Amino acid sequence: MKNLILTTAALALSAGFAMADTVRLGTEGAYPPFNFLNDAGEIDGFERELGDELCARAELTCEWVTNDWDSIIPNLVSGNYDVIIAGMSITPERDEVIDFTQNYTQPDPSAYMVLTGNEGLDVTGAVIAAQTNTIQAGFVAEMGAPLVEFATPDETISAVRTGEADAVLADKSYLAPIAEENADLTLLERDELIGGGVGMGLRESDGELREKFDAAIQSMKDDGSLNTLIEKWEVGETF
Repeated sequence: MKNLILTTAALALSAGFAMADTVRLGTEGAYPPFNFLNDAGEIDGFERELGDELCARAELTCEWVTNDWDSIIPNLVSGNYDVIIAGMSITPERDEVIDFTQNYTQPDPSAYMVLTGNEGLDVTGAVIAAQTNTIQAGFVAEMGAPLVEFATPDETISAVRTGEADAVLADKSYLAPIAEENADLTLLERDELIGGGVGMGLRESDGELREKFDAAIQSMKDDGSLNTLIEKWEVGETF
């Protein structure tokens, strides 16, 4: 899933969630099928449905807020919301700054998308587009290929279409529907396995809240309802 490479120092927050009346869930709202804004301007997608169910099982009153991806961790730490539920993979780098629940999706392959007709592209020497502060961007940098970064996933697709990039690397579950709907775009057969599954991110001081969501996630794994949502939204392999 989308993965943030932390480039800023952690902010200290002395006052945690402390089980307030309302839990604020922060998401990007721009990464279907995980999270997006529907025609009514409301947060929708796999994580909206999942988050609402987790709040119900944890007996919590929740409200949703949107936040740009590149500042989503700093704004959690500074208290603008209480939980990140935004397709964020659990990584050691993040875990140094925030805490995570157990994963609610399996690790998802990342894929390359190119202009149709460019299926023979050698990605190791190609210009690759990726969203800023994702582990896809980090992966390309470590691979040594030229990297161009953009603030939003839509801009990475546009970069391929305009020729600014030869390919885009992103979650396969995000790119596959785009390739299916657009004849000018094609997925390469090569996948990259990056990251370790998606979880909810919380401040390290909010252990009680994390335990509540952990238990709710586990209950959905145990009764099969999490797998049902994963299949419905096509966000990877089931548990």
